[in-house]
Amino acid sequence: MKVVLGFAEVALAFKFLSNADLVKHWGIVPYELFMAVWVVCALGIVLYLLGRIRFPHDSPVNKLSGLRWAFTALFALTTGYLVMGFRYNDDTRTFHTLKLMSGLAPPVGYSWIFPKHCPQNLDCFHDLDAAMVRAKAENKPLLLDFTGYACVNCRKMEEHVWPEVGVYDLIQDKYVLASLYVDDKEELPKEQQHVYTTSSGKKKQIITKGNKWSTVQAETFVISSQPFYALLSPDGQLLTDPVAYTPDVGEYRSFLLRGLQGMQVLEQRASR
Repeated sequence: MKVVLGFAEVALAFKFLSNADLVKHWGIVPYELFMAVWVVCALGIVLYLLGRIRFPHDSPVNKLSGLRWAFTALFALTTGYLVMGFRYNDDTRTFHTLKLMSGLAPPVGYSWIFPKHCPQNLDCFHDLDAAMVRAKAENKPLLLDFTGYACVNCRKMEEHVWPEVGVYDLIQDKYVLASLYVDDKEELPKEQQHVYTTSSGKKKQIITKGNKWSTVQAETFVISSQPFYALLSPDGQLLTDPVAYTPDVGEYRSFLLRGLQGMQVLEQRASR
């Protein structure tokens, strides 16, 4: 039991290292390395339970009990499942995402081999002002995605809702996507760093990009949880009620369609 938990502890240690790596932009634990470590740990448990790996305190394994065979089979299946995470996805031109690894593994776009700037190879901005410029130039509504590198539910939305038919095409073709990371530790340029007075009168240091976007979310929408999605017109008008974690594909698609309807209403009013 101690050895099995030791392998599991190594795997989980890489999970926490991965979170820090994403937030700090170190680039030392990309998707490939993370998944390889988890595969090795799962395979190590299988070999240990079969008696192929022994440590100094271990006795020889002469016979496998039924319980030991059961755990061996479980971790063998786990190893096979993790290996499937290295399959190539022609649609996104990166690795396939594994549902059970959403939020545990880094995003598949955080990769040495297939690096992607945005989730699911979508076009996106990480700066609100730049996204607004594009939205005005193309007369498209904005999809504000308040997200986080260490946000489990954010990865579930990006990896299992956004790619679905009826959602992906709307985001890619009808919206300008602005993914704003509230836990980004990259510092802003010195001229943009300042002390902000919140609506409650508190002083807040705006030093990093995460400070900036978390403050924008909290001050504009009075909510601090992620993921959080808001649809805006190119001039910043709210098109429909924002939503948080919405794992139902139909519901999320309806949300995007309501935004397009709201955009049409504004255009009709402007043309009168």
